[in-house]
Amino acid sequence: MSATTASLPLPKAEGVAPRSIRSATTEPVWVKWTLIGVALAFLAFFLFVPLAIVFVEALKKGWDVYLAAVVEPDALAAIRLTLLAAAISVPLNLGGGIAAAWCIAKFEFRGKNLLLTLIDLPFSVSPVIAGLIYVLVFGLQGWFGEWLREHDLKVIFAVPGIVLATVFVTFPFVARELIPLMQAQGTEQEEAARVLGASGWQIFRRVTLPNVKWALLYGVILCNARAMGEFGAVSVVSGHIRGQTNTMPLHIEILYNEYQFAAAFAVASLLAGLALVTLVLKYAVEQRMKKELSR
Repeated sequence: MSATTASLPLPKAEGVAPRSIRSATTEPVWVKWTLIGVALAFLAFFLFVPLAIVFVEALKKGWDVYLAAVVEPDALAAIRLTLLAAAISVPLNLGGGIAAAWCIAKFEFRGKNLLLTLIDLPFSVSPVIAGLIYVLVFGLQGWFGEWLREHDLKVIFAVPGIVLATVFVTFPFVARELIPLMQAQGTEQEEAARVLGASGWQIFRRVTLPNVKWALLYGVILCNARAMGEFGAVSVVSGHIRGQTNTMPLHIEILYNEYQFAAAFAVASLLAGLALVTLVLKYAVEQRMKKELSR
């Protein structure tokens, strides 16, 4: 044995963590509380304070003014249209998202990466551009504009255009929640069910769907929240027709531009309330998912 080898220090006993390792994985108390304070200050300034201002301004002139702004005919029409657009677009995205996720996670085929890219397209394209695309396709001067006019069909500046724009911007939410989970689960259970004689529909209904039910619900909640709050794409295709094509975000913008601040904040408080309900549901689903994964 050489002198150099003999002079090397012996390894420490197992189970005893070196001081350097302990210090690398812990932080001083002041660093921890500083980071927590910065995070809380950021949330308070950019989230909690603006949210509180919405409700304070909505109720500033009393409940009578608040209720009058909410039950006003144009406001009720905007609420109904917002709920209608969400009620149509969410089930469509639910079916499309499940199909896309099942196809990508469970099968190998040419063009799979292209399909993944197309699913993420609404995240990378501005909603305003998405709305403009629908105008160029279905507008009076668009590709199908003349045919739609001849058959007395309206897409742009009507409910169908609003639904199409909403579907486009909310499509990735369901698929993107399901794809990683389905890929992590693999195909062993589906293959075993196939060997036992189950049909494709039985495999999906009794094996695949129960395994992803909480992720599916999570994606639906996010999709619904975005559908109700979408502004950019809907603003381009709606035409801002009072009582007909204004959703809640568009109605709030019109009221604010007309200096009807109390009414604008009243309707905004309803939208914020829906967002808070969505947040509570999202938290409940997250907790249930954690319990399912820990079993």
